Amino acid sequence: MKLPWLDPGDPFPDASEAWGEDQPAPGLLAAGGELDVATLERAYSGGIFPWFSEGQPILWWSTDPRMVLFTAEFRLHRSLRKTLKHFIADPRCEIRIDSAFSRVIRACATSPREGQAGTWIVPAMVRAYEAFHAAGHAHSVEAWIDGELAGGLYCVNMGQAVFGESMFTRVPDASKIALAALVAFCRAKGIDCIDCQQNTRHLASLGAREVPRRDFVAAVAQRATRPAPRWEFAPVYWRELQLLPKPAA
Repeated sequence: MKLPWLDPGDPFPDASEAWGEDQPAPGLLAAGGELDVATLERAYSGGIFPWFSEGQPILWWSTDPRMVLFTAEFRLHRSLRKTLKHFIADPRCEIRIDSAFSRVIRACATSPREGQAGTWIVPAMVRAYEAFHAAGHAHSVEAWIDGELAGGLYCVNMGQAVFGESMFTRVPDASKIALAALVAFCRAKGIDCIDCQQNTRHLASLGAREVPRRDFVAAVAQRATRPAPRWEFAPVYWRELQLLPKPAA
């Protein structure tokens, strides 16, 4: 099957046209185009995301199935629950949103994804998501300890749809704390799921699961048209995690 090539401004193929399991790169939808704000808006609203390495053209993906973390199913394991309890109680620790987006995405660029030797957050991606952040669609959730950035993540938001991108940590469990904060924020804002793109053991251990692409794309289309939340973190949001069922030991 020939891969569609996009010129700047071209519409994306329907996500259902992405390569299947019998193709060299399952989930690959198109190549080319550009990484400007308008294109990224169209991509994410259609369940599509960019992912490529240095020296490659821009590659656009829509995987099937899609890994999704439903915020009601987040697994706050005993060890993390204990760590989080200490973090919340310690006045030296705090969660910030969007106070250091550029630092977060650059730190993520030096932290390869599970099972990958290199990074997909190439300089062109960093610049694109910094512009996406300036446009109000990309956000960082940050764990700070003693005034130092200990870990965090960045994500994309289109209306009531949230797409997790990448995490990093400099202190054990700091990225997990940032993810827990994102889950608490989403629950407080009525957002019921976070896109995780691809299946990893780490995400599965936290409660994420696979859903058919058609269901995911339909859910995004519905949620992306709703008003976006105000991105700020209030300590009261932590109470949302108390409503989650405790996982079995």
